[in-house]
Amino acid sequence: MELTKQQKNVLIGTVLGDGFLQKTGEKNARLRLEHGHKQKDYVLWKGNIFGRLFQGKPSLLKRVNPKSGKEYKYSRWQSSATPAFGKWRKYFYQEGKKTIPKDIAKFLDQPITLAVWYMDDGYFYKKDSNSYIYLGRVSHEEGELLRRALLENFGLRAKLYDKKDKGFALFFNVEESKKLHKIISPHVLELFNYKISLTP
Repeated sequence: MELTKQQKNVLIGTVLGDGFLQKTGEKNARLRLEHGHKQKDYVLWKGNIFGRLFQGKPSLLKRVNPKSGKEYKYSRWQSSATPAFGKWRKYFYQEGKKTIPKDIAKFLDQPITLAVWYMDDGYFYKKDSNSYIYLGRVSHEEGELLRRALLENFGLRAKLYDKKDKGFALFFNVEESKKLHKIISPHVLELFNYKISLTP
């Protein structure tokens, strides 16, 4: 099967964010969605976009932080295996590790893709009206690829910051945050209104 345009756009934002494409064979992969249990509706929204590829319902799982001993609840939903996801796994994963492809700007060009990525990994600090998208364990070069993609496709001027223990992050000042939030707000779920400075 081929993914629809909407499915492809949401998948790319998801893989840039918290999603994981698990290899299940030479050509197949499945998509794993995981978010805090309070964001169960977000897991459902994502899974439902892919229709029959997601069967049943999300599972409620628990995880204990080994340092604090605090228990965390989260929702997980895994898709069926399909070559449609296998193709994208080959694109995003090199030697089993998620990477940022050099031509990511070709695919990070739709507001809904940016919105999903931001809902996954974006933060808005109301105190100073700045925003971040945390990139995790990417290289400086990969961070630059993402920064340039946002400039090229959306006119967003982000700065790449090294947050040390947190990895790299894209920083948006007050003006750029307003532009970012205006672009993505039509696609941001009400659940995540706290992440944007605009009210619907």
